[in-house]
Amino acid sequence: PQVALSLNNLAVLYREQGRYAEAAPLYQRALAIVERALGPEHPHVATALNNLALLYDDQGKYTEAEPLYQRSLAIRERALGPEHPDVATALNNLALLYGEQGDYARAEPLYQRALAIWEKALGPEHPNVATSLNHLAGLYDAQGDYARAAPLYQRALAIREKALGPDHPDVAGSLNNLAELYRTQGRYAEAEPLYQRSLAI
Repeated sequence: PQVALSLNNLAVLYREQGRYAEAAPLYQRALAIVERALGPEHPHVATALNNLALLYDDQGKYTEAEPLYQRSLAIRERALGPEHPDVATALNNLALLYGEQGDYARAEPLYQRALAIWEKALGPEHPNVATSLNHLAGLYDAQGDYARAAPLYQRALAIREKALGPDHPDVAGSLNNLAELYRTQGRYAEAEPLYQRSLAI
């Protein structure tokens, strides 16, 4: 497993540089090692599957990424229980994949379930809850459902301000998301101060 960890770390380095062809075989070797060493149902296998899926996702290889995300989710549900925060992470990753392809009907219930798990496990004011709210709001935003998106963006902003402080970069991101939503609707007077504050941060 320590060899797998080193392979994974090197793969992350390559992935972050866009050197996907070099990262892929390292992620694949790491996955094979943890499967042999720990068994196919171990949570570390789910993490290795997720890492390889993220690499494919980055490249737009959705058909390769999807079964890896699904298997990672299934392992985590069985090994950790359906209400574990790592299950929420797996749900969120799969929802992002569907959202990237415009498959909003499949993405929404996964986002909703991830949000419910994080709220229960971590509390309603945790930054992970804000991330989940932001993703769900983005899904509604992409469909032009601004009435459902706005309160989620607003709640994500409030959580981040309280948990991270008013000058955190994630707060700037939330301000920008809400400003974009208002600008899209022509609500310029509401958008401008949010853009200004985001810029200042």
